[in-house]
Amino acid sequence: MLVLLQAVLGFDNLLYISLESKRAPAGDQERVRRWGIGLAIVLRIVLLFALVRLIALFEEPFGRLHWPGVVDAQLNLHGVIVLLGGVFIIYTATKEIFHMLSLDDLGGGGETESASSKAVIAKIVLMNLVFSFDSILSAMALTDNFYVMAVAIIVTGVLMIWLADSVAEFLQRNRMYEVLGLFILFVVGIMLLSEVGGHGEDKQTFLKFFGKEVNPMSKATFYFVITVMVLVDIVQSRYQKKLLRKRELAAK
Repeated sequence: MLVLLQAVLGFDNLLYISLESKRAPAGDQERVRRWGIGLAIVLRIVLLFALVRLIALFEEPFGRLHWPGVVDAQLNLHGVIVLLGGVFIIYTATKEIFHMLSLDDLGGGGETESASSKAVIAKIVLMNLVFSFDSILSAMALTDNFYVMAVAIIVTGVLMIWLADSVAEFLQRNRMYEVLGLFILFVVGIMLLSEVGGHGEDKQTFLKFFGKEVNPMSKATFYFVITVMVLVDIVQSRYQKKLLRKRELAAK
């Protein structure tokens, strides 16, 4: 059950890794994915060890951001990490979407701006830590056994290494789904931002924009939105292919 939970929660992480690894040189992309996930597994276990012993430190509010009429937030360490991670993911997804729509992208065959392998691995590892908080906290709700959680993380990591190349190759062969992937990442970023709002009735942390409180997005809502997006994209792509076939037949 714990492995299944980690696998489901790791879907967005795997998608990010597949998209981000494209920035590395073509010959290094497979190695980048494996090294990135491998290092992330080690750091995730370290984070698990820290959270088990220092959970109160991560949940204790330590500061408040107040801009009258615009933003009001009381943050803890967990909130700061997911806030920065959410902003970064939204920025990355938005940047890539505009890049795909740019004239340079159309003229250059849609190649992604290259980066060094080490830089890509570092980004993958850092973002994995952001994603780790949610999965680790969910795991801690099911069990307090460190070794059980560590084994679940390792098994999930091995599955991610096994699937990463297949996901990346699928996106490379089906470029239309890359757009879907970027919008899914955008939703992931929004979900992370909503996590700053705290949980439960007795919220120690909160986030308000223009006087409106931001509440955490439930996992059911998140996966429902993703499912609808995927179904819409599949139906639309098939419909477009059908229209193209009709036009080709009409042209003959």
